[in-house]
Amino acid sequence: MSVNTRLGLLIIISSPSGAGKSTLAKRLLADDDNISFSVSATTRPMRPGEVEGKDYYFKSRNEFLAMVDADQMLEHAEVFGNFYGSPLGPVQDAIEGGCDVLFDVDWQGGQQIRASNLRENVVSVFILPPSIAELEARLNARGQDTAQVVAGRMAKSRDEISHWAEYDYVLVNEDLDTCEEQLRAVITAERLRRDRQPGLMARVRALNTEFEDMT
Repeated sequence: MSVNTRLGLLIIISSPSGAGKSTLAKRLLADDDNISFSVSATTRPMRPGEVEGKDYYFKSRNEFLAMVDADQMLEHAEVFGNFYGSPLGPVQDAIEGGCDVLFDVDWQGGQQIRASNLRENVVSVFILPPSIAELEARLNARGQDTAQVVAGRMAKSRDEISHWAEYDYVLVNEDLDTCEEQLRAVITAERLRRDRQPGLMARVRALNTEFEDMT
């Protein structure tokens, strides 16, 4: 990595289902070439149309658990009998190259990432809905889930929202475009933080040298 290249950010976006985090993540990835999405590993079977290394890294249960034991997973969890997690290697390579990595994870995954050795690079953002009634309306409007599934997501949302205070930034998604602008402002500000600009000291020294040359 060049001395003038900043380390990449680990951008965590979390929210209850229906609050808009996946849509916001897609917009960021579409418009910012310096942000890549963290490809997860999973033990579930590959589905038709999925591509190894693009949709997921597909692992056997033994392979996945071996990676966990070797501290090669940044975060992981078991969901409905299958393991999911973020391999550490690709994330380290990206941030050392000055690229930002986006994580669309729940609060548990966010906790694990913030507790890792890469925590100094983490920027975490929680997305709140404007109201619980609006959250339920958005879930129903998607038309993807049965009433029973929507009810389950609504029940889970209360626990998810209770972790809002663990995040660096909290945005209320009343309007998607406005929330996107706020999210981009957060990322821009974090990229410009003094301690994220490794070439800044050399630049200031050069300015001081110019002052000295003028005397």
